[in-house]
Amino acid sequence: MLTLFFTCFGFGQNSRPTETKNIKEARKLAKRFLRKQRVPGMSISVSKNNDLVWSQGFGYANRKPKVKIKPDKTLFRIASISKSITAVALAKLVDDNLINLDESIYTYLPDYPKKEYDFTVRELAGHLAGIRSYKGSEFTLNKKLSISEGVALFKNDSLLFEPSTQFFYNTFGYVLLSEIMQTVSGTDFVSLVNKSVIDPLKLTNTMLDASDITIPNKTNFYRKKRVLSTVVSNEYKVAGGGFLSTSENLIKFGQELILPTLISEQSFLELTTSQRLKSDNITGYGIGFSVEQTKHNTVKYYHTGGGVGASTILLICPKEELVICVLTNRSNISVQFFAEQLESIFID
Repeated sequence: MLTLFFTCFGFGQNSRPTETKNIKEARKLAKRFLRKQRVPGMSISVSKNNDLVWSQGFGYANRKPKVKIKPDKTLFRIASISKSITAVALAKLVDDNLINLDESIYTYLPDYPKKEYDFTVRELAGHLAGIRSYKGSEFTLNKKLSISEGVALFKNDSLLFEPSTQFFYNTFGYVLLSEIMQTVSGTDFVSLVNKSVIDPLKLTNTMLDASDITIPNKTNFYRKKRVLSTVVSNEYKVAGGGFLSTSENLIKFGQELILPTLISEQSFLELTTSQRLKSDNITGYGIGFSVEQTKHNTVKYYHTGGGVGASTILLICPKEELVICVLTNRSNISVQFFAEQLESIFID
């Protein structure tokens, strides 16, 4: 009986008849995606009107011995969805008058090496500051570094362009942002995020991807269906791509972004309003969220993630009260189009 099947997951809500049809279609789509993309394991969770209407694991967290995916327990690298969590923690610091988005970063880090151009916290968080991306083996660096040590990887390099003249997506900007955040708060970044976001939302399965301890229920990470990824240490870039979570925990986080309780309405608008270049062209990115339109021309926010052994997406359609999360344990899989297909199924 399908209704009984659905009540086994997450928040224990029964599905309505239209949702049953949608879930059948979505499940077929998911199985096809898993097969064609040769994904070892995947977790999908969907909420509608604050109810968890579908949550299912596909494939395996570990192939030998076989360990099945459990959406409420299996921990994936969420990769750059971490930026969305960081953005909410940043907004809380703005609400507490500890950070002004339009202040120079040198207000908060006066010892950061001077560049040809000044740049603001807003430009840094919106990928407009001109901070470079990874070089060489930096993406797969297997050396545990602090955030300050991570900043040292790029702090002496020149900006790529005059701030706000280009949009250049990168994770190093969020490493620098996390250094600012822990400096102004007087606490380490992970503790800050725990206190301001993770603990209040009871995201009990969301945590730092610590490389030096064994974490129960963490999936293996693959670069091909049967080939494990290289070992990597993500501690220094936790703000931009270093958290672990489950798909069901991220649904809770996404639901918070439909009617925010942790941050003010004004700060939330800062996160979810597309920034503009000096040319007045919009970037399609606010702070920690891409901003686009649904097929009904209503707003949606989302963030994709691509890490070592991870391809992910969290998508939120606030007017429709729809949240979709897809987490996989394989690198270099394009999940955005798949998530948009799920969006089309559930948004009506």
